[in-house]
Amino acid sequence: MPPLFSVLEVVKTHFNTSLAKQDQPHTIALHVEFLRRTQAGPATFRVDNVKLGRQTSIVHVSMEQDGRKEIIAYATNSNMEAETGFTFDTQYKPLPPIPSVDLAKLERNEDPAWVWSAKMPFAKFRKATAKVKFHFPRSGQAAPSTADEWICFSDGSNFTNSSIGFVSDMFPQLVENFRGEQHGPFWYPTLLLNLDVKKALPPQGVKWLQIRVEIKKVQNGRLDLEVWVHDAKGDLVALSHHVGFVMDASRNTAARRKTDAKI
Repeated sequence: MPPLFSVLEVVKTHFNTSLAKQDQPHTIALHVEFLRRTQAGPATFRVDNVKLGRQTSIVHVSMEQDGRKEIIAYATNSNMEAETGFTFDTQYKPLPPIPSVDLAKLERNEDPAWVWSAKMPFAKFRKATAKVKFHFPRSGQAAPSTADEWICFSDGSNFTNSSIGFVSDMFPQLVENFRGEQHGPFWYPTLLLNLDVKKALPPQGVKWLQIRVEIKKVQNGRLDLEVWVHDAKGDLVALSHHVGFVMDASRNTAARRKTDAKI
C-alpha cells in the first residue's frame, strides 16, 4: 500500500493495541518528512511514544527499507467522539464554488457536471493513481492553478480514516498545466506533508470524497500545494499542506546509489 496509508495504519494499530488504554483511536494531525525515495516492497516500521496525555497523545513513526530510513512522521491522536469544547460556524465555503453532483449518476458516469478520467497522465510514475477513479468537471477546472475532483477506489472499497493521508496526495499534477512541451516528463517528490483531520469518517467508511487542490508558487524547482478534502455532504474532512520538488522524471527511475540515495 502507499506509504501514507501504511503510516496511518501503523499508528491505528499502535493505539488499538499498545496504547489501547489511552482510548485515542483517531489521528487528528500528522506531519510526515520524506527523507528518501520509497520503493514497492517490504518495509519496517518503528513507533516511539513521545507524549501520552489525557486529551491527545503523540507518537513518532519511522519507516525503513533495506536498512534505509526513508520516512519519519509525528502523529497526534485523540478521541473525536469524546471531544468537547467551543464550536463556531465560520461560514466556510469553497471559492469558487465546487460544481454540484449527483453521486448516483456519477457512479454511472452520467452526471452532467462531472466526467470520469479513464487514465491519468504519467501514471507510470504515479502507480498509486491506478487505485482510484478520478472524476473532473466536464467544463474544465476553474483555473490552471486549481483542480476539483470526486474520487472513489477502483476496486469498490470504501475510504476509511487510514485512507485520508492517501487521499490528500491523489490529484492531477498542476505543474503540468504550466510546463511547455519541451519540458518533462517531471517527477514530483514530496518533501513534507502536514495533515489536519477535522472529522472522523464512519466506521464502515465512505465511497466518495471530493478533493480540491491549489498551487500558489513554483520557483527554482520547489512547489507548494494546499488540499481540501470534503465528504459527500460537502463537510470538511481534512486539510493538507505539501512542500515538494519538481524534478526530471529520470530521477525517479535511476538506480539507487549504493552509498545512500536521497531525494
